[in-house]
Amino acid sequence: MDAQPSLPLRRAVFLDRDGVLIEVRLQDGASQPPRALADIVVGRGVREGLRRLRDRGFLLIGATNQPDIHRGVQSREDVEAINAWLVENLELDDMRVCWHDDQHNCPCRKPKPGLLLQAAADYGIALESSYMVGDRWRDIEAGQAAHCRTVWIPATFDKRQPKRPADFVVADFGKAAESILQDAESRG
Repeated sequence: MDAQPSLPLRRAVFLDRDGVLIEVRLQDGASQPPRALADIVVGRGVREGLRRLRDRGFLLIGATNQPDIHRGVQSREDVEAINAWLVENLELDDMRVCWHDDQHNCPCRKPKPGLLLQAAADYGIALESSYMVGDRWRDIEAGQAAHCRTVWIPATFDKRQPKRPADFVVADFGKAAESILQDAESRG
């Protein structure tokens, strides 16, 4: 019996939720994720940038830490409703969530790469041909640990730098999408 040819691996763009896909509110210098659907404000350039990436064949997968559930600040139902809205309205392929806090030391909490690695296994993603877009050091280090190219949209409220520089540092999501498209084209 002949072996079946393997399908080519797919490319993806992994997207942090708060600060990349949707805007965060600042309260006392700290970021506040949306608590309900009414709080969602899609980031500038996100819809158009996602459309351009989708049109070029990238899978679009959210990858977000949501420790406020464990901290008792937000309900899991509200987070799931927000994520479902984002998947539907931004036409994402999936939203991966880590529900843990730092002390749990789980492999899916960014900066660890577990969310990206599991999505890659589930969707047949070539991580070295994929990108992680984030606004915080955790996002960039998770992408680097998964061997993705990284695009950093630095958060104004978090001055911590990733241990290694991101491949691209941009001002907004429109520029992130443009950087990814140009880089992917130059890399073949």
